[in-house]
Amino acid sequence: MALLRGIALLIVLLPSVLLAEVPLELREWLGKQEWVRDTEGPILSLGNEGEFDETHMFAPAVANTEDGFQLWYCGSQGKVAERVFSMGLATSSDGRVFTKDTDNPVFDFGDGKHSVLTPTLLRNPDGTTLRKEGKLRMWFSSTWFEGETGLHTLHETASVDGVNWSAPSEPQLENLYAPSVLKVGDDYRMWYTDVSAEPWKFRHASSHDGRHWKVTDEPVMIIDQAWEKSRLFYPTVLKIDDAYLMWYGSYWTGRENTTALGFAVSQDGLTWHKHPANPVLRPDPERPWESHYVTSQSVMRLDDGSFRMWYASRKQPPFVNKYFAINTAVWVPK
Repeated sequence: MALLRGIALLIVLLPSVLLAEVPLELREWLGKQEWVRDTEGPILSLGNEGEFDETHMFAPAVANTEDGFQLWYCGSQGKVAERVFSMGLATSSDGRVFTKDTDNPVFDFGDGKHSVLTPTLLRNPDGTTLRKEGKLRMWFSSTWFEGETGLHTLHETASVDGVNWSAPSEPQLENLYAPSVLKVGDDYRMWYTDVSAEPWKFRHASSHDGRHWKVTDEPVMIIDQAWEKSRLFYPTVLKIDDAYLMWYGSYWTGRENTTALGFAVSQDGLTWHKHPANPVLRPDPERPWESHYVTSQSVMRLDDGSFRMWYASRKQPPFVNKYFAINTAVWVPK
């Protein structure tokens, strides 16, 4: 009995012990983080038969506009091994109810082989959209799934209206997946998934122009919490006041065939402190369209101080669809 009481006390005290290692000015971000799903169903679902997104869809990238929101996402047809992703567009007045563009897809790689994957926009520190000379700047990862090397490369494209995009740039970096880019002062800062070797980890790179990147020598995040398994992926970074915030995905040890989202905070964007109560967003078995995967997310702080997340999900196995729907949730910090 005494042993059980000791274990219970340890469980209660553990978050406090972990928080003691976190700088005081960051601890406010490591309180309870409650994401509320405020739609009855997914905000975007697979397309009809014959449409470009009839089998797979994921990786929403969201921009705020004068009229509401634009959301770009990756969609594909075909079997998992044969998939080639293009990019679609959907629009919304409130960030919750979206309508797909009738001219989808609005962007593809152009060679019929390489996929457009995990797009991210140039953003202000709070996640809102930053245009340069009136244009949207977007980076994305690309690979040829049926190719022999499996190499993922970073490319850039730009657009005035979000519909007509420039041709993909030459590769800017290799072995890169799921970038997240902020303009902080005069510098472009990028966090991304390093897929050069297992287990996947996160790296950081900086640039003066968003084209020529200097990669930080050491990884900035690795698997080291009990809930994480096999890989880290999909880092999304914001900077609020003096704190860098990251939401990121991993396979979840709490349930088979699932992913979940963790949270971490940093003073400099390089040394990260993970939330002791991770994961902060988990699959919901009561919502079949997001019962197993919740990752590949985009996050933005809204004018009222709340944070809205858009993310992709999978239903239960068999995983015929790499991802099955796109959803949203909101968090109001206390």
